[in-house]
Amino acid sequence: MTTGAASWLPLSPGERSVAIEVLVNGPLSRTELARRLALSAGSLTRLTKPLIESGLLIEVAEAGTAAEVRQGRPSQPLDVVAESRSFIGFKITEDMVYGVITTLRSDIIDRYDRPLTGLAPAQVADLLAEMTTRLARAHPRLAGIGIGVGGLVGERSVVRESPFLKWRDVPLAELVEERTGLPVVVENDVAALVESETWFGAGRGLDRFVVLTIGAGIGYGLVLGGKRVPPAEEDRGFGRHWIIDPHGPLTPDGARGSAESLLTIPNIRFQIRAATGRDRSYEEILALADAGEPMPARVIKEAARALGILVSHIANFAMPQKILLAGEGVGLMDVAGDTVRATVRAHRHPMATPVVLETKVSDFHDWARGAAVLAIQILVLGSPES
Repeated sequence: MTTGAASWLPLSPGERSVAIEVLVNGPLSRTELARRLALSAGSLTRLTKPLIESGLLIEVAEAGTAAEVRQGRPSQPLDVVAESRSFIGFKITEDMVYGVITTLRSDIIDRYDRPLTGLAPAQVADLLAEMTTRLARAHPRLAGIGIGVGGLVGERSVVRESPFLKWRDVPLAELVEERTGLPVVVENDVAALVESETWFGAGRGLDRFVVLTIGAGIGYGLVLGGKRVPPAEEDRGFGRHWIIDPHGPLTPDGARGSAESLLTIPNIRFQIRAATGRDRSYEEILALADAGEPMPARVIKEAARALGILVSHIANFAMPQKILLAGEGVGLMDVAGDTVRATVRAHRHPMATPVVLETKVSDFHDWARGAAVLAIQILVLGSPES
């Protein structure tokens, strides 16, 4: 397996800005591109020439604006060839690996999932390599791999700590690169999802944007100035110590009455099991709550109230233009969305701008797509810090 991304590297900061603008918003006329980036016509020509020569950008056969024609500038807008390269994104859970193939614009064109039969790093890397080989048969122009994991990741390559996988200091990128011959980027799964939604999803074009995920845990991502703010300690238990109700439930994970205790799927299931002696799935609990079954209805209402308080706190302090609620636990909104929204309003100033809360019904392929976007960002366009 070989990579086609190397011919596009390295990009200068100016070239990177041009490439990102066209990738995310193209096709764009030169006039519009220069306006967006506050560049002169000469500077734009200087920056776009090597991008066109390398094949990252192309001139598409569309008529330019009247202003461009009058001024004698090239009329063809600039765009990328989205299908020119493919990227693999993997999302690793404690029992499955979800895989996708995306285009350069992160459109999913194929999916392939496999169960995890063991958590030993070498065993997981072997499985990722087998999945890559299978996907490469149908998509030979692979440029790289992105991997998302729940936990603390360093240098976009080493899993420093992952409670779900029970890993510490695992050089996952190196293990997978050795087996596939492709460049690999590893990142915290919430961070990857935030990047994906910022570039190609709900946060596209927004200056201030928040992603809040609920599921096996609680994830949070903040975007300011159109860029993700990397937390000082990624995935060190957001919500585990954010106390919503000091008299709330005590669960195996999270402090008493914390967002984690009230909102996450394992803890909601724990509360029902402790109260009824029966082990029920999250979907069953939601259905019972919707049907008015007293104990599930109580637990779900408390979870909805906790979510509303959490959303209102985020809105009050971060002042985002939009909050995206995602993750495998968002079914809560279908059953108790009215409680969530009423709680948000109750914890906001009456004159405050209403919170734009968007719910995304997603599965683990969306998380895998986020990992592929990280591969596009780093392997094709180069690190923002480079």
